[in-house]
Amino acid sequence: MTKDVLQISTSRGAAGQTIFSLEGPLDIHAVFKFQEAVRADPSPVLIIDCGGVPFIDSAGLGAMVGIVVSGRKTNRKIAFAAMTRQAKALIDMTGVKQFLHPYETLQEAEAAVS
Repeated sequence: MTKDVLQISTSRGAAGQTIFSLEGPLDIHAVFKFQEAVRADPSPVLIIDCGGVPFIDSAGLGAMVGIVVSGRKTNRKIAFAAMTRQAKALIDMTGVKQFLHPYETLQEAEAAVS
């Protein structure tokens, strides 16, 4: 699997939550694919595992914020988990950490939204 194209795989969590596992950069080239996948999934709880995302740019961060905003409007729970050091730094630097509420591990995210 190439690391310069975002890949999204879907699975189910222990409590039936949908989990998107991302592999590759969440950048301007992947934003539309990411947003389309989130919109196409109707589940009320979505966990996004970012452990395989080596890089997030401003467009990717904007997409993350956008899906949280959309989720709040429809009472959909969105959780982000396992972010890399670069992603954590970007989130801290931009001040959206309190808005996105990222979890250290996938297991923590699953427990928090179930």
